[in-house]
Amino acid sequence: MSRARWSEAERQALAATFREVGSGAPTLCEGWRSEDLLAHLVLRETRPWVIALDMTKKPDPGEEPRQSEVARAASTPGGYAALVDELLGTDGLRPTRFLGDAANLVEFVVHHEDLRRAGDSPRPPRRLPGDMRDAVWRQLAVMGRAAARRSPVGVVLVSTAGPRAVVRRGADSVAVVGDPVDLALYLMGRGERAEVEVQGSPDAVAQFTDAMA
Repeated sequence: MSRARWSEAERQALAATFREVGSGAPTLCEGWRSEDLLAHLVLRETRPWVIALDMTKKPDPGEEPRQSEVARAASTPGGYAALVDELLGTDGLRPTRFLGDAANLVEFVVHHEDLRRAGDSPRPPRRLPGDMRDAVWRQLAVMGRAAARRSPVGVVLVSTAGPRAVVRRGADSVAVVGDPVDLALYLMGRGERAEVEVQGSPDAVAQFTDAMA
């Protein structure tokens, strides 16, 4: 199995959705429209140092100087189409592309949902192929440890497909139950549009949800 099997399929699907929504579309990323998100993804892969330089200034979302310049160039139909083509491109040095699913799968899945579930008429959750869903889950079981560090209580992730993973231990714990895609959205700060259920004692649930807000 290719290390990039699912991330490349998701890249194609994400690019198709970018083309469908066009520039100026809402996203779940605060301060970003579709062209900002597209610029971020292209820069992350082709010029990651640009994102690092922007972050040194601690800008408000949507005010990243170099990324915003790329996004502005994509505010026209031709510029936007060219940037989508660049997301699909294979030219030049693209380290994250070489890393395949490990670097890109959850990134692409979450940002795809940032487009799909934004706005006043969000699209319903997707049903990923079973093997792809399992690949997302395997990464969540690792990534979840970092995301759960700020929780004052223990955290168990429970996939509706069956698996469970303890990502933080504690005397009192909560279980976060959902499809792996929704679990990823929740852990990455998209709780309002993530279809998950947080189970546990009222006090533990309150502590956890406050910390993750």
